[in-house]
Parts: sequence; C-alpha cells; structure tokens
Amino acid sequence: MYRPLPQNLTIKSSEIEGLGLFATEDICAYTVLGIAHVYDEEFENKYIRTPLGGFFNHSDKPNCEAYMEGRFIMLKTIKDIKKGEELTAKYWLYSL
Repeated sequence: MYRPLPQNLTIKSSEIEGLGLFATEDICAYTVLGIAHVYDEEFENKYIRTPLGGFFNHSDKPNCEAYMEGRFIMLKTIKDIKKGEELTAKYWLYSL
C-alpha cells in the first residue's frame, strides 16, 4: 500500500511555520527518511516536492539534513529524534 510519508512521521501544526513533519516514534540518528525532491527541468524551480519535502521546516539548528543523491534530494536525520519532535533541516535548494 502506498504511504505518502514513512510510517514513523506525521504532519501537524508547527510552531515554526504552518504545518511540519513530526516523529510518531523515536528515530535514530543517520536514518534515511526518503526522497524529499525529484529533479525535473519541466517543473518550477526544477524540482518536484514529495510530501516529505513539502512539510519539513527550516532551522539554523536542524535535526535532519537534505542532501543530493543523483537527481534526488534525500532527507536523513543527523541527531536522535524523540517521538513528538518536529523534523527540521536547513533550506538550501531555493538559494542555489
């Protein structure tokens, strides 16, 4: 069955901005969460956002990292994340 997000994440109201990604269980550091964006020149800004990429918020002290892997931008944790904690990463895509 298709799931738009990994089973250990949900979307809910964020104190940072609008909606955000939150852990539904503890997640270990360096866990790859999945594809956040897919490169495609025909789309605005040349990327298609997945649900994962559309809902993480920016932080200058993030607990996740967005990184390039081929034509994908992947999202992985860089710290242990507790159940209920919001997942954040530094935005860099639109400032390239």
